[in-house]
Amino acid sequence: MSDFFMDTYKRTGLVFVRGSGARLWDERGGEYVDFTAGIGVNSLGHAHPALVAAITAQAGRLIHISNYYQSREALSLAEKLCTATGFDRVFLCNSGAEANEGAIKIARKWGASKSPSRTTIVTLEGSFHGRTIATLAATGQPKFHVNFGPFPAGFSYVKANDKAALAKALGSEVCALMLEPIQGEGGVVPLDEGYLREAARLCAERDILLIADEVQCGVGRTGALLTSAQMGVKADVVPLAKGLGGGVPIGAVLARGSAAEVLGRGDHGSTFGGNPLAAAAAVAVLDALAAPGFLDSVAAKGARLMGAVRSWKHPIVKEVRGKGLMIGIAVNVKPDRIKELCLERGLLVLTAGEDAVRLLPPLVIPDSDIDAGLGLMREAFDAVLAESRAS
Repeated sequence: MSDFFMDTYKRTGLVFVRGSGARLWDERGGEYVDFTAGIGVNSLGHAHPALVAAITAQAGRLIHISNYYQSREALSLAEKLCTATGFDRVFLCNSGAEANEGAIKIARKWGASKSPSRTTIVTLEGSFHGRTIATLAATGQPKFHVNFGPFPAGFSYVKANDKAALAKALGSEVCALMLEPIQGEGGVVPLDEGYLREAARLCAERDILLIADEVQCGVGRTGALLTSAQMGVKADVVPLAKGLGGGVPIGAVLARGSAAEVLGRGDHGSTFGGNPLAAAAAVAVLDALAAPGFLDSVAAKGARLMGAVRSWKHPIVKEVRGKGLMIGIAVNVKPDRIKELCLERGLLVLTAGEDAVRLLPPLVIPDSDIDAGLGLMREAFDAVLAESRAS
């Protein structure tokens, strides 16, 4: 491992040199089944032909021009995003944290237009919205706050899935409610659909913006372009990122109605946001997702994977939760140890929250690789169970 990097990641020491579909190879020739997709980023897997072709062709034409001008690729992406989702306008940026920052700025300016006191954004306990100072403040997990204060004021937190607590929290000082339809870093915990619909009703009734953070769960991850819509709700603002560019950094903030008209010239910006290269990659991803049956196949793959784990009735498994290919397996052992044992066997998995093994495979993963990964994961589960019984 390099001594030149800041020590911000618990790295495995693996150096990957090549990928194809849902498989990766390291510099020593080791082969791995990828159930992580770069933490939900490689939506079309590794070296997807259409994505490679789009990036290669675009790199030979135009990579960056600044947002004082427009490119055909960014124009196409904006139209595709708004048309496919039913939103009115989009702001393009580079990451999930940036997309959430944009959503926060929209909410604050929108609230200020109503009343100078309407500045509070309510978020949920267990949420995660990014690692900038503002998005950390929005994150409802105290462990992420340690050593990084003081934080910007104007955020409050409420228990997820508690309708009464939410109704009490959405007072006259609130400009927005910000939530993840599925809490990713919190442990892959879907919100109750009834709770989400009640949240939307309360926001509409009290003239409060609803922000659905779909950085992780959006762009096909759950078998739908937007998880909030899949769960019966149309938010006012939706931040997207991760899988949108298939591996090329890009983020987006979708807005509709009055929220789409809030930001004016000079209010916000992004030097690299919506550059032609990233936009071309995102267009290729959206075109792939729009193919007949693609999103249905994601739902089917997720059902296959979750059904298999449930069928094991394994002693260490407490619960299998999620939607589509955003899956959390709650376990009664340390999930980090399971991740290590999977890696030893040639399977990449993630963890989330306090007890979950998190699976975010490429949306194009074939059933054969799902089955291969499941076999390796079962071996790891059996090994950690044997360790726990021996200790």
